Amino acid sequence: MSKILIVGAGMAGLMAARTLTDAGHAVRVVDKGRSVGGRLATRRVGPGLADHGAQFFSVRTAAFQSHVDHWLDLDLAYVWSHGWSDGSLIRNKPNAEGYPRYAIRGGMNALAKHLAQSLDVETGVKLDALHPAGDGWRAVAEDGRLFDADRVILTPPVPQSLALLKKGRTILHAGDQAALEQIAYAPCVAGIFHVEGSVHLPEPGALQQIGSPISWVADNQRKGISPNARLITVHAGPELSQELWDMDPGTALDEVQSQGLQLYMAPSARIISGQIKQWRYALPLVTHPHPVLVAQDLPPLLFAGDAFGGPRMEGAALSGLAAAGIVWA
Repeated sequence: MSKILIVGAGMAGLMAARTLTDAGHAVRVVDKGRSVGGRLATRRVGPGLADHGAQFFSVRTAAFQSHVDHWLDLDLAYVWSHGWSDGSLIRNKPNAEGYPRYAIRGGMNALAKHLAQSLDVETGVKLDALHPAGDGWRAVAEDGRLFDADRVILTPPVPQSLALLKKGRTILHAGDQAALEQIAYAPCVAGIFHVEGSVHLPEPGALQQIGSPISWVADNQRKGISPNARLITVHAGPELSQELWDMDPGTALDEVQSQGLQLYMAPSARIISGQIKQWRYALPLVTHPHPVLVAQDLPPLLFAGDAFGGPRMEGAALSGLAAAGIVWA
């Protein structure tokens, strides 16, 4: 039986691993993070929980809908809204575009943990290099450990995957290298605020302002994942995130608060605490035209993730499923 190594335990990596493992393949997943999920990230702050990466997901394909239906049957997923307000407190109603926006009970990371159940997943593994070894691959971790595999699926942000190959002195086909180097991402600086008192956000407790300095504000208590504390997640848009990226974290947090939260706080409300989180590769701006890139002239090596399937959670899932299908074939 061939050994498959999947790098990255985000949505794409976990969907690929789940599919291949359930089909009887020998799969190992490694991730540099402390836990699985990638941007399926939920943080505990005091007595509350806040999603600070991916906030929700939608469905546009039958392939992904079948998985979402299963999560709904398990009461893991639920419909949060059918649209978002643009921030107008006059109308105070969401822009209902018709299709559901789903969230996960207990926070988005609960979905990652569900997908990872019974998988061979090791977190806290920081890979340093990846290079061919015979007919397969060898990944070298920073601590010197070796991970050998017949096939590799790379799901991290593309610049990180390219860095692994470069460190391993692995030369990609010129066409593959050029295609991967065209992929570009925007960063996101996120603030998490523990608030005592009222925060007047439109229904259903969130607003989305695409193209604005603040792209997203959400009340995790009204979302239903933080019953014991009002935790507010604020996402700076790409341009503001770039401006804030190298700032002192305290200064960046103040900027996110003043531009994204202060307007909606009741006069009597106060901020108990705040935290900043940076996502360097939050939003793919230039994506690959196909859900997977299969490297040419090398042992089996696949690139997958939201930069391939589309810059949404569904896109990452479909990319992971497509990668699994190619490896399985």
